[in-house]
This record gives sequence, structure tokens and C-alpha cells, in this order.
Amino acid sequence: MSKIEHFLASSKAALNESELARRIQLASGDYADEEKGKPSLLKFMGEADLLIEPARRLVRQFEVPKARVPQTVILFPGFGHGPSRMQYMADRLEEAGHTVKHWGQGRNWGVAEATLDALEERLADVCNQTGGPVALVGWSLGGLYARELAKLHPEQITKVITMGSPFSGSRRSNNIWRLYSVITGESVDQPAIQTDASEKPDVETVAFWSPNDGAIGPRSAAGKPGERDRAVALRCTHSGFTYDPNAIVAVVNELDRHTR
Repeated sequence: MSKIEHFLASSKAALNESELARRIQLASGDYADEEKGKPSLLKFMGEADLLIEPARRLVRQFEVPKARVPQTVILFPGFGHGPSRMQYMADRLEEAGHTVKHWGQGRNWGVAEATLDALEERLADVCNQTGGPVALVGWSLGGLYARELAKLHPEQITKVITMGSPFSGSRRSNNIWRLYSVITGESVDQPAIQTDASEKPDVETVAFWSPNDGAIGPRSAAGKPGERDRAVALRCTHSGFTYDPNAIVAVVNELDRHTR
């Protein structure tokens, strides 16, 4: 390796170390007041339920109720996840009679203006394909994207359903924000999209939350009156919003509850 190549390699390594240190700094600090309401460590450990879910599906049987009003639904995955995480729910919703589309952005790696712009195009394409407005169902961070999209284009959306999405209260009332800062390099205090996450879209907006959620604080996911139209309590883990039979049946029933 030449002296120039060695210099460039060492400079890159130093830069990477510096960037890692910056991200760790973002995730550090005592924020006890802002973290009030976050799930306990025991509940967070309960999210390991995700690991045995594939085996459970081999023996579990449950009947998906048929949709009274079949419609088109776009599913939004949570942070670090992509369409594959939502596929089980997608299959069950299609069993019910709905037409399901994925968000079309691959894995959800955080808040980004470019992603929201692409979602606007995706929404327009799906509406053009199906000939009408659609329902949005978003898990965790995906639910925040669904809410923002509904604020921009309420005429194209019949309903927004969020599942364990932290749209209310402190951005640190959860067990994810430190990991989020390290992975994305962004502070939760300065998200890439400047918006009031608690502001309700001008469409029917329903928040699913769970007292068993190990990732997101229940109050943050349930929201306050005026931040959503209704809050619906379920008994599932945070990951379970995407595969628990009760969560899937709740989504089917909620889609039937109201149509524009």
C-alpha cells in the first residue's frame, strides 16, 4: 500500500470512528423525565415472542372474518423492517377479501423527506390503479408515515390505522430511540421531516395500542383525544401487531367500521 493509499485508509477509519462516536453521543444521556411511560425491561424482553412465531404458525389456525366492504389497503412496516414483516398480515387481509399493497420503499430505515416524497407517488399510483381512495395501515414508525401521508392527501385516503405508533407525547417514551439514533445518525429531537406528529390527519384516524407493548409507551401509541378519533386497546406485543390473530381480526373489523 502506498503512502497516499495508507493516508486515505487511515483518514476514512478516523472519520468512521468519529461518526460512530457522534451517533453514540446522540444516544447517550440521562432523559429520565422524557422516558417516563416507556415499557419495562420485562415487557421489552417479551418481544422475543417474535422468535417463536414462525413455529406457532405451523399449528395455529384461526378464522379471518370476511370483509363486508372489501377495499384497497396499503401496509407500512416499522423501523428496520420491510414488506416481508407485513406479509403475514397482508395474506390474512387478502383472505378477508381486501386488496393489499405494500408501501414500495423496501426496509424502513427512518424518517426521510425522500421517502415521504416517494410515498406520495406510491399513493397516487395505487389510487390510479384501483380507481379510488385507499386505507392506510401502519405499524410503529410506519404508522407515522401513514399519518403524514394522510395530512398531505386526505382526499385519497379513507382511513388511517396505526399499530403501536409513537405519535403522541415524548419522543423518548419508548425503548427504541437510542437504537434509532445510533442506526440513523439522527437525533429524535431533530427529525428529517419537520412536523407535529401528534396533529391528527383530516381523515378518520384510529390508534391501536397495547399494554403489553415492549417497545413503545402505551400512552404514546394511544394518543390523546383530538390527536386521533379513537384508540383501541389490544393484548399483544409490539411485534405482535403484525401477526397476532387478535390484531389481524381487529384490523379487518376496523376497516369494515367506516368507509368514505
